[in-house]
Amino acid sequence: MTSEYSERKTLRLPTFPLLSGAMLNDARIGFRTYGSLSPSGDNAVLLFTYYTGDDLGYAAWIGPGRPLDPAEHFVVVVNHFGGGISSSPSTSSTTFPRVRIGDCARAAEHVLGRLGVRQLRLVAGWSLGGIQSLDFAARYPERTSAVFALCSAARCSPINEVFLDSVGATLTAGRRGNETDGRTELERLDAFGRVYAGWAYCEEFFAQEVYREFGYLSTGDVLERWGKDHQAMHAGDLTAALEMWRAADGGSLQSLRDRLGRITARTVLMPSVTDSYFTVTENHLEAAWIDRGEVREMVSPLGHIAGRPGIRADEQRQVDLCLRDLSRRP
Repeated sequence: MTSEYSERKTLRLPTFPLLSGAMLNDARIGFRTYGSLSPSGDNAVLLFTYYTGDDLGYAAWIGPGRPLDPAEHFVVVVNHFGGGISSSPSTSSTTFPRVRIGDCARAAEHVLGRLGVRQLRLVAGWSLGGIQSLDFAARYPERTSAVFALCSAARCSPINEVFLDSVGATLTAGRRGNETDGRTELERLDAFGRVYAGWAYCEEFFAQEVYREFGYLSTGDVLERWGKDHQAMHAGDLTAALEMWRAADGGSLQSLRDRLGRITARTVLMPSVTDSYFTVTENHLEAAWIDRGEVREMVSPLGHIAGRPGIRADEQRQVDLCLRDLSRRP
């Protein structure tokens, strides 16, 4: 088996029926693979991309000697709809329909079918990637042996809704139909990044000046650089993926319980103890409804960003232990 990753590939489907009943025409599903599928077909790992991330976002998890070693694992990373790689507003010449988390899980199933993958040793992801992983495990329980949802959850809880609605409001500020108050798109994207920074980290990150470890000079520098980073992004993509996240399992708690009850895989939820919107409380609630579910709390002063692949050695060590545990041959 090779330790190198493949070039990004795209699976194209003339039509892809969405869960909403709408049709996604000329659907494009971008993905990348590492390693090779074993003759027995029992070494596949599926990773789902996170918000503003792509198929290279899990590089810190993958490689020789890493938890997901291409010499042992066949790793498939699938880009979510609305992320700018798979079908998204930025790649569409027509009005982009609303997509749901389940549409991404179904898209991944198409990719696995094309690759000849029948069984998955592990399905995993950080943040939005974890939401997709739990949805996939509930839809395809017979295909999934283990699940790792890092700084994530199966639903968008009330506090998570507040986060998304507040940050999302920056992208529509000043708009009234086709009219605008003069704000430019770059100004909206800058505001989006600045608001996001306040939720992504936590009180300890700022109070203890942990931000200096990452090259930030001050709290103002954190905001300025987050704003600048997001100026390079596409507002339509940010909105489409945010709306998909916002609608995650938006039914009653009973429907959520029923959904999680369909998961038969060994499942680990790993929340950061300082995460403001994927909370420890929410993770314990959901894990109790998964037959083989457990919570492993990540101790970190980084807030939600604690789960970002490769962000810092202390956090990555906690993630590595879990990945090695769950991705071992049964």
